[in-house]
Amino acid sequence: MTFNSLLNLQKKIKSNKNKNPKISYTASLFKGGKSKCINKFKEESLELVSASRTNNKKNIVHEAVDVFYHLLVLLEFKNVKISNVMKEIKKRQNMSGIEEKKNRKKK
Repeated sequence: MTFNSLLNLQKKIKSNKNKNPKISYTASLFKGGKSKCINKFKEESLELVSASRTNNKKNIVHEAVDVFYHLLVLLEFKNVKISNVMKEIKKRQNMSGIEEKKNRKKK
């Protein structure tokens, strides 16, 4: 998956969020509000954790895709662009995770 793939998926989510929730899963998540979006992301994350306890790579990939999708739904619900997330990733690439966490605590 490339950055463009994530961008395209976020655009698709944005275009579907106001469709009829009876025919669009994305729209049904938005209709359910913030709690629905958060809970679905949490559920899918836990399913990825569970799948990761096995050696079934196909299932791990399936659950990882669900996590990506539901993360993008949540970001769209909160009006956060994936490009902002990618900028933060790029910024952190030149520092260790330990250093990044230390810097975060100072704020």
